[in-house]
Amino acid sequence: MVNFTSNTYQMKREILSFSNKISKNLPKPEKKFMADMNYGILASGSCLLTDIVDQLHEPSRKINIVDCLSKHLAKGTSEDVLRSYLAQVKNGVRSILLFISMTAML
Repeated sequence: MVNFTSNTYQMKREILSFSNKISKNLPKPEKKFMADMNYGILASGSCLLTDIVDQLHEPSRKINIVDCLSKHLAKGTSEDVLRSYLAQVKNGVRSILLFISMTAML
């Protein structure tokens, strides 16, 4: 039988690791926002803030968390985050292309 709990935690660790890489130069509240948004979007499969908040399982009231996320979104995305994100995506694409080219040789 497949252990879904282990798979879930492994995926969550990978998402949080990615979030930490792209937000390494940001203050702690911004890092938490990035991690919450990345995890919430992927876990819910939606970009609606209410769906994201449902996946975060925070003890606060839902409306308060939606307001907090809305305020962060209104600030926009910093240049550092965009640069870090692009660097991570480029590394991922290189890895995929290397894998494809190596399997094509077999």
